Amino acid sequence: MKSKIKVLIVDDSAVMRQALSYALSKDPSIEIMGTAADPFIAAQKIAQEIPDVITLDVEMPRMDGITFLRKIMSQRPIPVVVISSLTDRGTETAIQALELGAVDVIKKSSFSREAIEQSEGQIIDVVKGAAKAVVLRKKLSANQLSAPVPTAAKSMVQTTEKIIAIGASTGGTIALLDFLQSMPLDCAGIVIVQHMPELFTKSFANRLNSICKITVKEASDNDSILKGHALIAPGNKHMHVKRSGARYYVSITDGEPVNRHRPSVDVLFNSTAQYVGKNAIGVIMTGMGGDGAKGLLAMKQAGAYTIAQDEKSCIVFGMPKEAIKLNAVEKVMALDKIAPFVVSLTASY
Repeated sequence: MKSKIKVLIVDDSAVMRQALSYALSKDPSIEIMGTAADPFIAAQKIAQEIPDVITLDVEMPRMDGITFLRKIMSQRPIPVVVISSLTDRGTETAIQALELGAVDVIKKSSFSREAIEQSEGQIIDVVKGAAKAVVLRKKLSANQLSAPVPTAAKSMVQTTEKIIAIGASTGGTIALLDFLQSMPLDCAGIVIVQHMPELFTKSFANRLNSICKITVKEASDNDSILKGHALIAPGNKHMHVKRSGARYYVSITDGEPVNRHRPSVDVLFNSTAQYVGKNAIGVIMTGMGGDGAKGLLAMKQAGAYTIAQDEKSCIVFGMPKEAIKLNAVEKVMALDKIAPFVVSLTASY
């Protein structure tokens, strides 16, 4: 029989440890290996038995979650799912955790068992996806993450005829950072759906904007899609590409979740296929599940050029794999090759 996914829960709240244990134990493929009130206790448990996945709070006594995560990733990488509250401070910390190698972030808006039960399906899915993730010891250097942006690093506002549409989920924060840091000031306008909780997308966009040469922001309704700019769909909102004459812009809506996601990559890709067609380039990156596969196929059928991140460079080869299975992809590439290739396409596409 296939072995169960062993999970170690690290959280200073006894109520949260109990609630997470209760929720995760409902899935027969998951086994709670143990719980720990802080990283020191967790380290002792890991020394005895290595878990398949760790759920990790970010604010704990004696050692914070970020310091513990940094130690894990530098010594013995293990898939980590961060549990974070949605305060400004917590959001920034969670973004830092993703940069350090955490597989995903789950919103901790309440400590009650009732609140956990309402989102237990998502929690179980994320933990099971994390168990399949590829985590590496080598991570981005501090210099890379804090590199200053040149004063001329914001492009002139102008309309664009070409659009780059990107979809990502688990592992996407690192993949998008790699891609966007490689984009020149005059690159085609970029629209992005990254599966991420509400409020986290704004912090993520601000972080990217401080690092990248191009302008990166969380999208607002009716924002124009411009050269040298990347718009990231707000958490818990769908983002559609629209066109009015020569102007491309985004529409931000509520709507029902699609493929259990809001924002949904399929929503972005389908609207791009409809309004941009052959002038678009679609890129599907690392992520769990199949969101974006059908939308990428629609883009290809509309004449867009479509690209998928390859298995070796993915944290989770789920979304690209599903798109490839649908024959929605024209080229499969390693992450570090995608940005230069997209730039070459937009120069002559």
